[in-house]
Amino acid sequence: VQLQASGGGLVQTGGSLRLSCVASGGTFSRNAMAWFRQAPGKEREFLAAITWSGGRTYYVDSVKGRFTISRDNAKNTVYLQMNSLKPADTAVYYCAADWTMAAMANGQANYWGQGTQVTVSS
Repeated sequence: VQLQASGGGLVQTGGSLRLSCVASGGTFSRNAMAWFRQAPGKEREFLAAITWSGGRTYYVDSVKGRFTISRDNAKNTVYLQMNSLKPADTAVYYCAADWTMAAMANGQANYWGQGTQVTVSS
């Protein structure tokens, strides 16, 4: 599976962005999907995951209520809607795929996208 993330950019505090990740070359609809981020000088951080059906989602506390993960299997695409953005959300955001959400919540994934930069100005 190849993953291509897009949608990053520069936004002011309190603004919104929607990231997209398009999958190709594999059975996207049978993979759980997740979003991670990595800020300069920090470790990669798991943010949110969604099951292959879209029926269950999981978020870390730092983004719960502000970020929403969703997917459209007909388009082989997973999204991350980010609202109420803060400067602390500035990072490179990565999408990932694996058989289970649990693996990705532990930082592991079979497939990774290339990352898209999100910068939140104060």
